[in-house]
Amino acid sequence: MKSKTLFTGLVIAAATWAAGSALAAENFPSRNITDVVTWSAGGGTDVTNRVITAAMSKYIGTNINVVNKTGGVSGSVGLLEGFAAKPDGYTLIGLSESNTTAAVMGGWDKRVDVFDFFIATSSPDIVSVGKNTPWKSLDELVAFIKENPGKVRVGAGGAGSLHHINVLAFEKGIEGEMNFIPYPGSSASQNAALSGEIDVVITTVAEQNQLIQSGDFRPLGTLTEKPYALGDMVIPSALEAYPSLKKHLPISQAIGFAVRKEVPTDVKKTIAKAFISAIGSDEVKKFAAENHYELVGAFGAEANKKMTRLESLFSWTLWELGAAKVDPATLGIPKPE
Repeated sequence: MKSKTLFTGLVIAAATWAAGSALAAENFPSRNITDVVTWSAGGGTDVTNRVITAAMSKYIGTNINVVNKTGGVSGSVGLLEGFAAKPDGYTLIGLSESNTTAAVMGGWDKRVDVFDFFIATSSPDIVSVGKNTPWKSLDELVAFIKENPGKVRVGAGGAGSLHHINVLAFEKGIEGEMNFIPYPGSSASQNAALSGEIDVVITTVAEQNQLIQSGDFRPLGTLTEKPYALGDMVIPSALEAYPSLKKHLPISQAIGFAVRKEVPTDVKKTIAKAFISAIGSDEVKKFAAENHYELVGAFGAEANKKMTRLESLFSWTLWELGAAKVDPATLGIPKPE
């Protein structure tokens, strides 16, 4: 009789929980939403999230407040905080492709399949130097690096980020060695290049655009297969100049946000509607055009598939380059095809 009573109690509790969840989803959102951005203020992930969520707020019917939670490995501090929040749709996790390496870099023990992703923008990486450095071309920089191993100071986002992978791949491709200095995000690394703390910076065209246009940065080569037009200038392709770079490059970017997989489906649908409306808005289109971002607008199965592929590609690239702390095979991350 006792076990029957317990079973009945569990059934009633489950039914009550389901009804409560359905009601919460139906009323979503009834308060402000928080977007926990895993990278520093001023970087591409931060700026994109602020622009996208501001536009989404108009369609979803509430404010979306952006907060930066940086640190850890591959943005693991923000990932952990976002993941720890209740999966009710009131917490978004602002992230990029670089967060997919958190597991192999020892930042946390989960794979990307714990999230559902919303990919907003993408922009290619570029190798630039400060205006007071002596190098006028990529060939000059490469020659100096090879003649002076470890002397050139290069900065990028944190260890395990897309930009860090690009630094490693660039070194491998030119058979040279630089002194890598990690920063909590792209903005911090670019500020370091401005102050002369580092010599070379590898971040995206979108993030460097204004600094290049102002003359503070001298772009030497993009990590793309073809030259890149930026305003009136055409920046040469580093991959064309050094074909050996193609072994690991180019690697695409994916900036946006995610929610816990357990968030109710109806809530995710509401978020997706606001997301797509924001992507199609004039203000977001203008932002992308002016800042050299490609609008992606992927969510659901399409976005999840892309991030899973990037997790595989980035994790195994880091492992092969000797930079990963955890063997991706032990995490169940398959090798990229």
